[in-house]
Amino acid sequence: MTTGTNHPAHTAEDVRAAVARARSAGRSWAALGARERRAALLRWKRALAARADEFAQMIASETGKPVHDARAEVLLTLVHLDWAARNARRVLGRRRVPSGLLSVHQRATLAYRPLGVIGVIGPWNYPLYTPMGSIGYALAAGNAVVFKPSELTPGVGALLARSLGEALPDHADLLQAVTGPGSTGAALAGAEGPSGVDKVAFTGSPGTARKVAAACAATLTPLLAECGGKDAVLVAADADLDAAADAIVWGAMGNAGQTCAGVERVYAVESAHEALCSRIVSRARALTPGEAYGPLTLSSQLDVVERHVKQALVDGATARLGGPDALRAPVLGPVVLSGVPEDSPAVTEETFGPVVVVNPVRDMDEAVERADASAYSLGAAVFTRDRAAGVALAERLGSGAVSVNSVLGFAAIPSLPFGGAGESGYGRIHGEEGLRAFAAPHSVTVRRFAPAVDLTSFATPREKVARAVELGRRLHARF
Repeated sequence: MTTGTNHPAHTAEDVRAAVARARSAGRSWAALGARERRAALLRWKRALAARADEFAQMIASETGKPVHDARAEVLLTLVHLDWAARNARRVLGRRRVPSGLLSVHQRATLAYRPLGVIGVIGPWNYPLYTPMGSIGYALAAGNAVVFKPSELTPGVGALLARSLGEALPDHADLLQAVTGPGSTGAALAGAEGPSGVDKVAFTGSPGTARKVAAACAATLTPLLAECGGKDAVLVAADADLDAAADAIVWGAMGNAGQTCAGVERVYAVESAHEALCSRIVSRARALTPGEAYGPLTLSSQLDVVERHVKQALVDGATARLGGPDALRAPVLGPVVLSGVPEDSPAVTEETFGPVVVVNPVRDMDEAVERADASAYSLGAAVFTRDRAAGVALAERLGSGAVSVNSVLGFAAIPSLPFGGAGESGYGRIHGEEGLRAFAAPHSVTVRRFAPAVDLTSFATPREKVARAVELGRRLHARF
């Protein structure tokens, strides 16, 4: 049995076999040490860079996005893999930590050890960059990986696994790709019995994440879940409206709106709202669908986009640009809506299409309140000429990542963690937290000398123990 692109539909038995191969390869990988893993991953990175056009063509052919977008995705992947490889030893290596006054006789150290085999279930919208936010960091942390790409982009997953084997022949089985429909991913999560993975990193819808979480719960397998967003942009009265409009259109329409941290909502103060709408419409109208961005990769998503736009208009919204007539497959025209009620699906649900809602607010306090009212909590952006005020607003927002005077500024900074809360999932990828997400802390203490009062020995007189405990209590009561 094969998928529509002639890639195998792997069964639960196939998945378990892939996990076993990865675990065997992972033993020698973990034993290499951080320096050797760094060198190996940088060799793989250079090989990926040399094959950037091949990867971009594969991404474009499976998703429909323009090749120039696919090449940018490859570059982001390289940036993150480079950072993970170069920083794993610093972040995860053993280091001394303070012992504290009570345990001054102990030398305390902390390090992080690989978990074993990580199961990664990837999405179709960014089939290389997004899963590599887990794969690259997991490998840098010393793990092996079994990767289940989306059934819409199996070629990217197969090519990725093959490229590692070719670049690192001594570790050819370290990254395994298993392809197939949703049932293959379910098997990797343990829905058909334990797969053997030690953690699952999932990217997809909240509904699917709940099913994956239920499967993982049966074996207490930890899960990292990134489930999309409904990101908001807040525009202050003093904002550079041209810069804001340019960023909003790119954030909303790029990749046909199929970006988990893309712009779907805009809250602009009333005094700037009309001028901002005019600028957004002008820039969006100048786009050429099919060149600026590609089609919806998942054809059924058109039903969601149509429902959101039509219901918004029924609810009293105004279509500043486009509307239902613009939503013609395969490539949808851009849609700009304003005056959309906050309980309309175009505001409350993830649209995942080239649609943006631009609503007026009284002030930035109301903008923060509306932005945070969403069940999603992934990314956000603030536009204002007052950078200090922008940072203050960013700190008030509940989103996991916020950009000031740009959108998605955090995506290309590998040292920053990425993730959200609520319907956006839980856990973090990228940065130091992303490396630690695929490692287990390991604590070691070494007794350096005998303490004046040994609280861990029955041989210590009880009265002496009592005096020491009372002294400690008094110190903590005073300071």
